[in-house]
Amino acid sequence: MRKLLIGAVLAALVLPVSACGGGSSKSSEAEQAVQRQAELYQIDQVERTFHRAGSTHDVNLMMSLWAPGATFNIGTHTYTGKAQIRKFFTENPAFQPRNHWESDTPAYKVRITVNGDKGTLYFECHYIDVKTGKAMAVVGVDHNVQKINGKWLIVSGSGSPATLSQ
Repeated sequence: MRKLLIGAVLAALVLPVSACGGGSSKSSEAEQAVQRQAELYQIDQVERTFHRAGSTHDVNLMMSLWAPGATFNIGTHTYTGKAQIRKFFTENPAFQPRNHWESDTPAYKVRITVNGDKGTLYFECHYIDVKTGKAMAVVGVDHNVQKINGKWLIVSGSGSPATLSQ
């Protein structure tokens, strides 16, 4: 009789706990989906900051997006490390104070992937002269990003001229 009573008590405790386990799985899936959306949003902020840096000629803001050992390929040139990448942006026409260009990207041209602490980010930079409304430069950039110390940074990138399509 005592074994039967202990078995009944254990069953009474195990049944609700195992039932919660099924809900926990669904909760875990929902939490993972929310976490993925949060990561995609954070990677998207890299693109937004990139364009804000270009529009405001803020090389320091631009450099806050790059990992210490990052590489950046433009045409036949490869810039390695933050010092070389900084030099590229410092000399880039988009960052020159005499050029009043707005840097933007069409939202539909942004592509982001995420897999754990790594991802990819593609977007186009449309540099528009504020006075004339003319597109001064259009560049497509493809970046590999990684979450380092809790922040998404560009670890490698490449850019090339893009064409505007109508």
